[in-house]
Amino acid sequence: MSPKHLVAAAVLALAGAPLSAQSVKAGIEAWQRADYGSAVAIWKPLAEKGDADAQFNLGQAYRLGRGVSINLSVAQTWFQRAAASGHVDAQTTLGLLLFQNGDQAQGLKWLKQAAEQGEPRALLVYGTALYNGDAVTQDRVLGYAYVSRAAAAGLAPAKDTLAQLDALMPAGDRQKALTLARSIPNGTPVAAKTQQPASVAPTRPARAKPAPQKPKAAEPARPKATPVSPVSGDWRIQLGAFSQRGSAEALYRRVSGKAALAGRRPFYVAAGNVIRLQVGPFVSRAAAQAACGSLGTACFPVSAK
Repeated sequence: MSPKHLVAAAVLALAGAPLSAQSVKAGIEAWQRADYGSAVAIWKPLAEKGDADAQFNLGQAYRLGRGVSINLSVAQTWFQRAAASGHVDAQTTLGLLLFQNGDQAQGLKWLKQAAEQGEPRALLVYGTALYNGDAVTQDRVLGYAYVSRAAAAGLAPAKDTLAQLDALMPAGDRQKALTLARSIPNGTPVAAKTQQPASVAPTRPARAKPAPQKPKAAEPARPKATPVSPVSGDWRIQLGAFSQRGSAEALYRRVSGKAALAGRRPFYVAAGNVIRLQVGPFVSRAAAQAACGSLGTACFPVSAK
């Protein structure tokens, strides 16, 4: 083949390369450099053309307020578009957001799809819901199987939950569950999930009071809070938006014993027809973000000004 033909063949090969994938990667590289505006500019046209990775990443940008203003409604729209095309991280993130904002049925619908593909966070939350019968038909054996898969993938909260289930479930049922777990796909180990710009931390579903002789997965005992000095600052973290204040108060009760929230208090902020649960204050956005990272539930920093 002549040099002229070799050049032509090279051009054709490059033309056939997946440009969208290259561009999504370029956006991730910009994000990792903290050049969020450039990342959004790269992802947006790709997302509008239907690229699921770009749609998911753009949803994360709107959820976190990086490169764009925080807009949870827009974030959810992009997550839904990516999730509908089978994007597992989008299904998981969307499911967790819906679940934590009070829409358990829709949240679990997406988490079920992600769990069936082996996503560890989805396995944990959907598995716990199955074990407890929360918004789904109760199936303790399958629930245990899902949680065990999440624990095997290295998800720390799943290991804690599995230890609780071990104390509640008869040995015979546990063996059935472990046999069933072998048919569940292996998800990406937690430590290997480094390519996406951000992720939602796992959370446990809210549980109803256990019925007699039907034990549920128990929450870990909370240590008594140690008195701390009052804190100040102009930042808070927002943990969710709810149609009823009681739901916001219930979530705060579940997280109030966390060390990251010591000395802080809840704020129930009315916004149209919803109540936003915010906790603070924090001295800086960085401090609020660090608190979110240690809570084990989805949240993001907001300014109190």
